[in-house]
Parts: sequence; C-alpha cells; structure tokens
Amino acid sequence: MAGPTQDFWQQRFVSGQIPWDRGEAHPQLLSWLEQGEITAGLDLVVPGCGRGHELLLLAKAGIRARGLDYSPAAVAMARTQLASDGDCDFAQVEEADVLAWQPRSAIDAVYEQTCLCALHPDQWRRYADQLYAWIKPGGRLFALLMQARREGAGQGIVEGPPYHCDIQAVRALFPAEHWAWPAPPYPAHVHAQGWTELAVVLTRR
Repeated sequence: MAGPTQDFWQQRFVSGQIPWDRGEAHPQLLSWLEQGEITAGLDLVVPGCGRGHELLLLAKAGIRARGLDYSPAAVAMARTQLASDGDCDFAQVEEADVLAWQPRSAIDAVYEQTCLCALHPDQWRRYADQLYAWIKPGGRLFALLMQARREGAGQGIVEGPPYHCDIQAVRALFPAEHWAWPAPPYPAHVHAQGWTELAVVLTRR
C-alpha cells in the first residue's frame, strides 16, 4: 500500500509525535457552528479524528458525531477525552479504515480536516468515492484542505504526510457534476507548523 501504514500512525500517537494536533478543536469548526452551518441533530462523521478534539466540540453542540481512526492509540485517546467530559452519548469513536468503512445508512455530513492530507494521493480517488457514497444527496462535506506544497513538487516528488491538497486536484476528485462548489476565495487558516488550510463546504448533488 502506498503511503503511511497503520503502524506508522500508531507509533506517532504512542510517541506523541503529532505536530498537526492543535490541542483543541479547529477554529473553523467553531465558526461553522456559530454560523449555523452545522446544527444540532445532524448525523456527522469525522474521518481521521485523532485525539477527538472536534468530536468533543460537536458533541457539546448536540451533534451525533462518529469519529473514525486507523490508529488504536488515537481511538483510545479520543474515547478517554469524551468519557472524561461526559459527552459519550452524542459522540462515538470507531477503529476503522476509511477506505473500507461504510455507514449503515447515508449520513448528513462529513467533517474532513486531516484525513485526505494523511492519505497517499494514490488513495485519494478511492477516498473521494467513499465520501460520495456516505453522504446523502443535499448533504455536505465540510473540508479543510491542507496546503503543504514542498520544493520537491516542482520535480514531481510526492512528499508527506501531510500531502499537499492542491485545489485543482481536489476539484478533480470532487467534480462539479457530483458536488456544488462555492465561489472562491476560500477562508485560509495558518497552522503553527507553517502550513495553510483552505476552508471549503461542498454540497453533494
């Protein structure tokens, strides 16, 4: 399999080498909640949920959030965080491979923050197909697209994780015939590591 293995992610969480982790929920998620873009009662999935900061915020807002992660250590951390805050009734965490997992029925939304950029680009087409299958027509994909272009990209070198989510590549993965795209420019969030994330909300046709 191209890209990081399950053992790679497990070792990162066990050793605490997770520089992408802010220690709290992403500020854009808080904005979407405050703006009423994400509302109580939604059935929402967070692939690559990590330590579960976003799950906790969503649970507090009354949203039925399900976190998925490949790493047993990440799953344990997320469950511990939810249990310690008493919000397990609204949020659940599953150890799962996002390229194989399927919901029992179509869901309202996906919050995509760290999963696409963690997957090797060879797997992006399969992941995009998964999201299209998971989300019901009219449902939405709340995406934070990692901008992490490295010098080697000019020579065709694929480097990561995180992998650079070029907006043109992402538009090819989520074409307008299947997804309604908002007009740019998109809000940009600068990460402490020097990366930037573009906030885009797509609606499944």
